[in-house]
Amino acid sequence: MLSRRAFLRSGVQTSALIALAPTVPAFLTHTARAAPAERDGRVLVAIQLEGGNDGINTVVPFKDEGYAKHRHTLRLPTDQLLKINGEVGLHPAMADAARLLENGWLAVVQGVGYPNPSRSHFRSKEIWESARVDRREGSRKNEAAVDTGWLGLALDDGARPADKAPDAVFVGTEDLPLALWGRRAVASSLARPEDYFLALQGQANPAGVAAANGSDLAAFVTRHTLDAYATCGQMADVLRAKGRGAGYPATELAGRLEVIARLLKGDVGTRVFYTTQAWYDTHAAQSPEHGRLLGEFSGALRAFLDDLAAAKLADRVAVLVFSEFGRRVRENGSQGTDHGTAGPVFVAGPGVRTGLVGKMPSLLDLEDGDLKMGLDFRQVYATVLEDWLGLPSQTALAATFKRLPLFRT
Repeated sequence: MLSRRAFLRSGVQTSALIALAPTVPAFLTHTARAAPAERDGRVLVAIQLEGGNDGINTVVPFKDEGYAKHRHTLRLPTDQLLKINGEVGLHPAMADAARLLENGWLAVVQGVGYPNPSRSHFRSKEIWESARVDRREGSRKNEAAVDTGWLGLALDDGARPADKAPDAVFVGTEDLPLALWGRRAVASSLARPEDYFLALQGQANPAGVAAANGSDLAAFVTRHTLDAYATCGQMADVLRAKGRGAGYPATELAGRLEVIARLLKGDVGTRVFYTTQAWYDTHAAQSPEHGRLLGEFSGALRAFLDDLAAAKLADRVAVLVFSEFGRRVRENGSQGTDHGTAGPVFVAGPGVRTGLVGKMPSLLDLEDGDLKMGLDFRQVYATVLEDWLGLPSQTALAATFKRLPLFRT
């Protein structure tokens, strides 16, 4: 029997667009979310740093004796760090992030992880994207084991945008992230702006959708794909009409964030945008590559928020930045670092309470060579959902978690 996910990937995906509520048959979606959307205007933009960012050399605990003890070739000079306080500083490449911090637009959440951490990229990404930490390792063979994500489930509980805009949009060439998969929420995937234009040309049967043939699942996919092309036309108009924002660096992440900014300026009605920055798996010769990546991230983030501020939209937007795990405390023999556990999470925007949140784990008090978790990542998620988006978090996170002081209101 063809699984829902395999069906969707094989039957309706093009390079341009996916727009669907991944797990509910069509006959249920007509009444599931009929209430008009309650639009408060707030938007979440999530950036996933893929590969496992070395948090210790991102938010650097330079006063911790364990830093010099465990980092010999990778230790960053104290006088080059961008100091947050007398104990912690940002990587020297993160000048733009430091400026956001000075302006009161950046919160740095320290020591974020989850219980019984996995050092597997696949498993840890699945945990962060699904917010489910209790599934047994190796059960991925059963594809139905985890088929919804924390944002998708949270958006299931919200009202649908009245204009049929997707609840969430992923900007990138990768597969639609598990984080956006819900039972009713509609998520779209956009690789490049021009894909929206190409998708509208000569599509008598959009995305090659097969006839339903009596299948509830096929009918569901067909209906939502047709709705997707209506949305596609709306977004194409926005992307055609809006010129490029000024001041974006010539990097892939900056380009993705610039597309998101254009969609926000077009007021398409979407509440969640999601993108990624890759190549953080720095096992060898880490220093130059890690500095380049952090510089690109920092510059893209500031350019994005500056663009939104100029358009008087920044107050509506919060940016959440995370990675699937941190790196080992001790550097390896290849001038790099191996897969670890806890690391920092960033939340950015005018609505955040700026500064450090939580305590940096000690680099001398380790568990199997790794940092001990200080805060559960689901506390961050619960705070973002409840305090920023105004969405209930208990169903999405399968439990209730203590929220953090991340937002001003």
